Amino acid sequence: MELRHLRYFVSVAEELHFGRAAARLHIAQPPLSQQIRQLEAELGFALFVRAHRRVRLTEAGRTFLAGARAVLDRAAQAAADARRVARGETGALAVGFVASATYGFVPSLFRAFRRRLPGVALALSELSTEEQLAALRSGAIQVGLGRPPADDPAVAAEPLLDEPLVAALPAAHRLARGRAVPLAALADEPFVLFPRHPRPGWADHILSLCRAAGFRPPVAQEALELSTALALVAAGIGVTLVPASVRTLRPRGLVYRPLASPAPTTRLLALYRRDDAPPAVHRFVEVAREVLGREGRPPRGGG
Repeated sequence: MELRHLRYFVSVAEELHFGRAAARLHIAQPPLSQQIRQLEAELGFALFVRAHRRVRLTEAGRTFLAGARAVLDRAAQAAADARRVARGETGALAVGFVASATYGFVPSLFRAFRRRLPGVALALSELSTEEQLAALRSGAIQVGLGRPPADDPAVAAEPLLDEPLVAALPAAHRLARGRAVPLAALADEPFVLFPRHPRPGWADHILSLCRAAGFRPPVAQEALELSTALALVAAGIGVTLVPASVRTLRPRGLVYRPLASPAPTTRLLALYRRDDAPPAVHRFVEVAREVLGREGRPPRGGG
């Protein structure tokens, strides 16, 4: 017995006329009559009483009609549910994100995604980029928002946003009242770096930028978390560099200053498995590109 047999039966049962049922199904009447006879033979009982060019359901046929409709409804619902999953419109999505992304565009991204795709439940985890790569490999998350380096041949790293870096300075710092700070002007300043692990990571990115500017900064303190690093800067322990969106986080005693042009940037990446990313991941990346393209600077070049 196939679903088409049930559809044919329900059409005849609702029309009580083989000709009208055939027209409704867009098939000829003889094949329809043949299919109904085959169904009755398979079931072992008559579904219809055919007499004097009139058709009516048998008692068994009426019982079978209720079950056939239920089966067709369940099949249609299953197909609709699967279609929504295939379009990335329903299901669950585990998302990892770096702490430095939580203060700017990412909250807007999560709000936009929930509005656009309310059928997809988001499970959010703050993870370093290296932790995100491990979580993607294990299947603990399906998509991540990280920063370079993100070197893993099994993971796609799509650029979403190039964001300028700014200097985070103690409020009493000699450069705190200036408009733009040349990176080289921080050559003799102690730096607060975060996170301490993993390596290579954000701290190494900052050190490489300083080396490109012609100096190797002394490291006054390493911190595990961004918020801790900023608190240490506010306490006068040193200075650091952060993405511009972090400026929404304002501990007492700390100021942000833009870096002189050309200001170094940091890239926000969408991370997901190359081989088996579910459709909801691609919808998430689409929304991310739309939101970050509207609120931030588009990525420059490949990545």
